[in-house]
Amino acid sequence: MMFKGVDFFPHDTRWKIISWRYVFVGMSWALALLATVLLFTRGLNYGVDFKGGTLIEVQAKAGDVDIASMRDKLNRLGLGDVQVQGIRGKTGGGALIRIGLQPDEKVQVEATAKVKAALGENINVVRTEIVGPAVSSELKRTGIIAVVIALLGILIYVWFRFEWQFAVAGIVALIHDVFITTGMFSLLWYEFDLATVAALLTLAGYSINDTVVVFDRIRENLRKYKKMPLEELLDLSINETLSRTVLTSSVTALAVLALYLFGTEAIHGFSFAMLFGIIIGTYSSIFVAAPLLLYFGIKRDGWNATKAAASARAAARP
Repeated sequence: MMFKGVDFFPHDTRWKIISWRYVFVGMSWALALLATVLLFTRGLNYGVDFKGGTLIEVQAKAGDVDIASMRDKLNRLGLGDVQVQGIRGKTGGGALIRIGLQPDEKVQVEATAKVKAALGENINVVRTEIVGPAVSSELKRTGIIAVVIALLGILIYVWFRFEWQFAVAGIVALIHDVFITTGMFSLLWYEFDLATVAALLTLAGYSINDTVVVFDRIRENLRKYKKMPLEELLDLSINETLSRTVLTSSVTALAVLALYLFGTEAIHGFSFAMLFGIIIGTYSSIFVAAPLLLYFGIKRDGWNATKAAASARAAARP
C-alpha cells in the first residue's frame, strides 16, 4: 500500500501577496521604528560578557530559593550593584546573581567569594563567570565586528549569485530580521550576551538561506515566463516556494522551542533569539524580500522588450 504525503499547501495556491506589499512593508517599518525607539531609550540588558562583573547561577538543594531573603542578605554585604533574578531549573527553583564590576580583579574575586559564603548550605553553585572590564570591552567590539562582517559577506555572496537588486533586497530583509530581534531583547529585557550574538549570526545564515530559495525561483520564472507581469510573477514564485519555506521553518522552530522551554538558563537568550528570529526571518523571506525587488527595479530582457514594444506601438499611433 502506498501512502501519500500531506499536502499542506495545494499546488494551485495563489495568494496575492505582492498586492498587499504596502501593508507588509509598512508593518516592517513600524516594527523597525519601535525597535529603534527601544534601543535608544531603554537600551539592552547587557550580560556579564559585555559589561563586566560576576555571574553566579545557584540552585536550591530542596524546594525553591527565597529570592527576597537572598537579595536582602547580599545587599547587606556592601558590594555595590548586586542583582538577584529567580529562574526555574530542572530540579527546582534557582537564581542568577549578578555582581557589578569591582575596582580591580582581586576585589572582584573577593566579592565573589563573599557572595558564595553568604548563600548558606541549602544552596548549590551551578556555575560562576567572572569577566573584567578590558575583556568585556573587547568582547563587545568583536561581537559588533562579527555581525557586520557576516552581513557584508552575505551581501557579496548574493550579489555574485544574483543581480545587485537581489543582493540589496536580501541584505535589507536580513538587517530587518537582526534589528527587530535585537529590539525584542530590549522590550522583554532579556540578557544580551555572547550567546545572543552567536544566535544572531546563526539567524542571519538561516534567514538568507530561505530568502535565496525564493530568489532562485524568481530568477527561474523570470527566464520561463517572458511576458508575465512582474507582480504576478513574484506572487507565483512566492506561492511555489511557500510550502518549503513554512514547513522547514516550522520544524526548525519546534526544535528551538524545546530548547527554550526545557533548556537551562545559560541558553535561554540564545534559544529565544533563534525562535523569534526564525519567525521574523520566515516573515521577511515571504512578505518583505520579494516585494522589495519591485522597489529596486529588477530587470529582464523579456520584460524590457515587452515594455519597449508597447511604448513603440503607443508612439506609432496617430
